[in-house]
Amino acid sequence: MNLHNAEFIPFYYMSQALFRQAAGFLAFNENTIKNTFNEGCSYMSMKEDFKKFAMRGNVMDMAVGVIIGGAFGKIVSSLVNDVVMPPLGMALGKMDFSNLFISLNGKEYATLEAAKKAGAPVLAYGSFINSVLDFLILAFVIFMMIRQINKLTPEPEPAPEPRLCPYCKSEIADDATRCPHCTSHLE
Repeated sequence: MNLHNAEFIPFYYMSQALFRQAAGFLAFNENTIKNTFNEGCSYMSMKEDFKKFAMRGNVMDMAVGVIIGGAFGKIVSSLVNDVVMPPLGMALGKMDFSNLFISLNGKEYATLEAAKKAGAPVLAYGSFINSVLDFLILAFVIFMMIRQINKLTPEPEPAPEPRLCPYCKSEIADDATRCPHCTSHLE
């Protein structure tokens, strides 16, 4: 390989520059880590910091929300699959939406499981319909819950009107005795 090739030279210099930047970054991080541990960062202080972080209200609220959300999702899925879909399936002449599919290889299969067992490519649109209904019901229930919560929470007090300078009409602090814009004395 010819290092003086005009096409190669820009790549060579770019790679050298990137190497120097990476080396500087690694040296900076190594020194930072050494200094951090030399300044008294120990296992116990990290443990205390993590405990403070984990016990803050936002983290605990989020953890509870994720757990309740997972359980609530199972309830909604059961509602859709066991309560909503059977009557809807009867009304439309099909008993089970989750078994609706199109075989992409052109062969006929009695059930979705039989098609999957045969290794046939399928478009399982019935499962998609169930998932869309799961989402719509879940979104509606959450919307209704948030709507009720918003009705129960009091309206925040409106922000007080800003104080205006009577001379230049500029906004000023409530405890100001002189306008910072026109320097007029205020009452």
